[in-house]
Amino acid sequence: MPDSRIPLYLITGFLDAGKTTLLTDTLNMDYFNDGQRTVLLMCEDGEEEYDPQFLSQRNCRLVPIEGQEQLNTEFLKEVDRRYQPERVLMEFNGMWPVDLLRKLKLPKTWGLYQAIHVVDGTTFEMYLANMQSMFIDMVTEADMVLFNRCTPDMPMAGWKRSIRAVNRMCEIVFEDEKGEELEVEDILPYSLEEDHITLEDPDYGIWYLDIQEHPDRYVGKTITMKTQAMTGSKLPRGTFVPGRNAMTCCAEDIRFFGFLCKYDRARSLKKGEWVKVTAEIRWERADVYDGEGVVLYAQSVEKAERPEDPLVYFR
Repeated sequence: MPDSRIPLYLITGFLDAGKTTLLTDTLNMDYFNDGQRTVLLMCEDGEEEYDPQFLSQRNCRLVPIEGQEQLNTEFLKEVDRRYQPERVLMEFNGMWPVDLLRKLKLPKTWGLYQAIHVVDGTTFEMYLANMQSMFIDMVTEADMVLFNRCTPDMPMAGWKRSIRAVNRMCEIVFEDEKGEELEVEDILPYSLEEDHITLEDPDYGIWYLDIQEHPDRYVGKTITMKTQAMTGSKLPRGTFVPGRNAMTCCAEDIRFFGFLCKYDRARSLKKGEWVKVTAEIRWERADVYDGEGVVLYAQSVEKAERPEDPLVYFR
């Protein structure tokens, strides 16, 4: 059944990331330029400004939000009552905490339709170095991450892996300065032509993300890798999870990434010990996944030395 609620399109991103340009281009699209009553909630003033005549021609009313305290349910209800919108766009202030959105209760007649995070490729590295935690917080629940102002020499494949590490499901798009979409090829540090892949320590994160996005590339192959053994009573008998701890945004955000592995001597393994695993890769149903997923069938499990850097990175 189609959702009858008023759709809210949420646009996030740091200052001057290109949010206003994206919204202006969006309002120019045939789908949006259809005469529906539209309200644009603007939470910050960037370098680009909206043309009042342009908005008026598209039946769009601009409503500024001056401060964080103004963005609450009662304010949105008043917007709904006064303007009776058929569609709502929100340009969110990139320096405001994302928790403000998480705690915000929309009017009952509204529904979040799409969340897009906009990134300026020319300043991305700077923001990632200085505001990594805030950036990761914003993209975690985005439906799309749009990188604009990109050039072919930028490490876009690495940026893509950084996003995938925290949000597997979102769409990731790269555009050049003209707004033309760029194709970003995944550069793998190993050959998919080989039936047996031996992972070097730094390559675990790249493999982990790629196999989830393209499992068909790996099913039937054999993998050898150095991992930690995660064991526990909640796992099915005769299984363990070989994997690695990864830093997704900062030293305080370490997560364990691994796949279920069938091994008849799993009970002999100590939790957290380093092992070298050689296993066949299959794709099948497993209760721990609540569906289908990657399941490894161990051919050998040997004790291994702890790597010099035990953490995995995705760039």
